[in-house]
Amino acid sequence: MDRSVRVGVAAVIVRDDTILLGERIGAHGANTWATPGGHLEFGESIEACAEREVLEETGLTAHAEKKLVFTNDIFHQDQKHYVTLFVLLSCEKGDPKVTEPDKCKQWKWCSLTELPHPLFLPLQTLFKEHPQLADLL
Repeated sequence: MDRSVRVGVAAVIVRDDTILLGERIGAHGANTWATPGGHLEFGESIEACAEREVLEETGLTAHAEKKLVFTNDIFHQDQKHYVTLFVLLSCEKGDPKVTEPDKCKQWKWCSLTELPHPLFLPLQTLFKEHPQLADLL
């Protein structure tokens, strides 16, 4: 069993009081809603990782604005431990496309006051620790 802690980067894109969320499929976090994101690669900056993941997963070109916060989550069922770094990105135009259909069923702009359920564990932790996400932006 791999007991290492992984570093994830979550790309927070807010447009007109909505946040971009995707419905995850596959093994890890299946059937939950999450921001674009993925693993930080060796030698990569956190901002570059966020921008790369957005492009790979949605086809959108986004620009990192600032680092927000981090969460520390243990996925007991999957026996995985992640520290997730949240980054705010700007993306003023374009519609997200499902470019990795084996990982994401759909992308949707969701109201910050009416989020879909269930949320991916790091997002649950983010909103639990920071109920007013707007205060971080």
